[in-house]
Amino acid sequence: MSLPMAARIARRELRGGLRGFAVFLACLALGVAAIAGIGSVRAAIEAGLTREGAALLGGDAEIELTYRFATPEERAWMERRADAVSEIADFRSMAVFGDTRALTQVKAVDDAYPLKGAVQLDPPIPLDEALRGSDLPGAVMDPLLIDRMGLSIGDSFSLGRQDFRLAAALIREPDNATGGFSLGPRTLVHRDALSGSGLLEPGTLYSTHYRLSLPPGTDLDALEQEARAELAGSGLRWRDARNGAPNVARFVERLSGFLILVGLSGLAVGGVGVSAAVRAYLAGKTGTIATLRTLGATNATIFLAYALQIAALSALGIVIGLALGSGVPLLLAPILAAALPVPAVFSLYPAPLFEAALYGALTAALFTLWPLARTETIRAATLFRDALSGAPTWPRTRYVLATAGLLAALIASAAVFSGSVRLTLWTAAGIIAALMILALAGLAIRTMARRAHRIARTRPATRWALAAIGGPRSEALPVVLSIGLGLSVLAAVGQIDGNLRGAISRDLPQEAPSYFFVDIQKDQMPGFLDRVENDSAVSRVQSAPMLRGVVSQINGLPASQVAGDHWVVRGDRGITYAGPQPDGTRVTAGEWWPDDYSGPPLVSFAAEEAAEMGLSLGDTITLNILGRDITATITSFREVDFSTAGMGFVLTLDPASVAAAPHSFIATVYAEPQAEAAILRDLSDSFPNITAIRVRDAIDRVAEMLDGIAAATSWGAAVTLLTGFLVLIGAAAAGSSARAHEAAVLKTLGATRASILTSFLLRAGLLGLAAGIVALGAGIAGGWAISHFLFETRFSVIWPSGLAIVAGGVVATLVASAGFSARALAVRPARVLRARE
Repeated sequence: MSLPMAARIARRELRGGLRGFAVFLACLALGVAAIAGIGSVRAAIEAGLTREGAALLGGDAEIELTYRFATPEERAWMERRADAVSEIADFRSMAVFGDTRALTQVKAVDDAYPLKGAVQLDPPIPLDEALRGSDLPGAVMDPLLIDRMGLSIGDSFSLGRQDFRLAAALIREPDNATGGFSLGPRTLVHRDALSGSGLLEPGTLYSTHYRLSLPPGTDLDALEQEARAELAGSGLRWRDARNGAPNVARFVERLSGFLILVGLSGLAVGGVGVSAAVRAYLAGKTGTIATLRTLGATNATIFLAYALQIAALSALGIVIGLALGSGVPLLLAPILAAALPVPAVFSLYPAPLFEAALYGALTAALFTLWPLARTETIRAATLFRDALSGAPTWPRTRYVLATAGLLAALIASAAVFSGSVRLTLWTAAGIIAALMILALAGLAIRTMARRAHRIARTRPATRWALAAIGGPRSEALPVVLSIGLGLSVLAAVGQIDGNLRGAISRDLPQEAPSYFFVDIQKDQMPGFLDRVENDSAVSRVQSAPMLRGVVSQINGLPASQVAGDHWVVRGDRGITYAGPQPDGTRVTAGEWWPDDYSGPPLVSFAAEEAAEMGLSLGDTITLNILGRDITATITSFREVDFSTAGMGFVLTLDPASVAAAPHSFIATVYAEPQAEAAILRDLSDSFPNITAIRVRDAIDRVAEMLDGIAAATSWGAAVTLLTGFLVLIGAAAAGSSARAHEAAVLKTLGATRASILTSFLLRAGLLGLAAGIVALGAGIAGGWAISHFLFETRFSVIWPSGLAIVAGGVVATLVASAGFSARALAVRPARVLRARE
């Protein structure tokens, strides 16, 4: 049997220690640690969200209604099943203090709030005392909003037509993770204080949340089903403590999945180092393999012997990586818990560790199988002459097929764990394409250097550097592969980040409105339009009726069953109505309804979103608007451009369908920057209930989110680059003996230390420059593809970021080469040349 013999050989070989495998272990451990660390933090957040689900939600369960309060019958149903019910209204408004106006997210609560958790105020007074007030109703505010408006505790400010007294700063809001994206800091008031504010009129934009404190042991699944059955047609959205912050959980899952894919690119870079280490190790075992072959060892025995050694070392690297990936988050748990905006329970979680171990094992097998397989094709005589130089480039067919199988398994695993097949396939295609481009570039650099070194006759150092790059022992391929892929990832991240910021900060202001105005009542529209349309600084005004509704069914089936997790069916959507076809509306399919249409409900749907959801003309859409189901037939698709930050609706209904329903209007105003403050002041003074959303503030909030995402992605890409640098060090270490021999020969022929060192550094710099240029090209291509196909934004090359990548390639190779070059120069020529005899 070859296996027992191979195991015995492998065990004896491993007695020699781990010399030569430092880079192998470091590359594998670093990649596994990055993935395990990301997964462990994700698992900690998910555990925290699960444990604190009730506190994050503010109750054991929540029923949310769109722009209306529960009917007496609905409220009675809740009170029969819950120990306590808390009613909350949530909406945006303008806080006014003197001449200062700021957008705020208002939460109007009742006496039962909060059912779970506690509100923390500064000064530390009870919430009911803070909201009770004395001469005026009390309110508490986010410290950021207090500072922005220049308020002090005890000052009065207004929301709509109601004045409030600032009683305290809102330090902690227990259910703040459930609100999702918000354009303004929080203001907390009592629900009863808004009765005369004009902010909760029929048709205005607000949502109500009914938090339920349930008896112990309540079956949440059964209660949810009962709620949907008993309150059918109410348009309710249900959440419970099992997933208290679904938006946060979804964001964490998607971001961590993306970061793990970035971490896989680091493992791919590490794979290059792993492959190089195995190749160098086997080259050093020439005599041993030759001896085993002459003593009768079969191909299978030799292959298994060294495969077992590599497997044992891979297991060690994976264990080290798992220890780092799980241990570092545990050690930094207090710091991470304080930095994260959501609760996290740090512990050892098997699932992310298994995922990281699987990735590590598949990567190690993928990158070591090829060099291991090549040993079978070498004759004993060839082994005695020169290591693996006589081996064919391609191993036997079965190993090529096995390599393809391992690659497929790695991609399939990433698709399953990340939850995004499309993103995984694009990432895998990008990594494979980058590796192929870098490999071809490395070979091209060798060819060009081989031809160019003859030209540089008057510059010896340059000639030596080019000859070394183009020679048979050239480091071009491993250097370009190792540092190039890491730089490619960083370059792509830099280009994507720069273009997203450009789309937000550069492109949008040329087209975007100054303000969105919402909650304009129908009788306020004449006065509103008179103010803005007669202002010479206003270039354009758009207005439309505005309702909000939930897409509950498509063709009689639940909307999520037909459209999946598409954003149109995930929450409530903006809906408008129009009689004649509005100016500028381009119908791409179907026909608009007649001007005087008064038949069954009809709807015009946004063409791009309809295609994504698989809708066709004649399909029916059921909308729940203010608790009433309206089923409309799709008669046309139209082009809707959301990229300009202007007015756009996915759904436009015929007027007869919804015109009688309570609703308000929205408007966009395009004005010169110097006139914005006066417009806001005049409109808020005349119409206190109107809410103005400054587009620049919304852009800044999106930019803040991009900062966090870009920082997280950059850290992931930095791990890839660090792995590439380790591979560079390994390549430099592997070539140190050849570099020492080269220096000894040149010294013997009269070359100075300075000229030899210049040659070594020039060689490293040229390779780093080539790797940086190729990486820049790959990063630009990847950034363009993602910007164009995924984000659908215009793309332009961000040259400062790109040039920094090129400079980084040069610096990295110089640093990796410098230490080994100095060691080579310090060796005496006689000792080196005698050893080569």
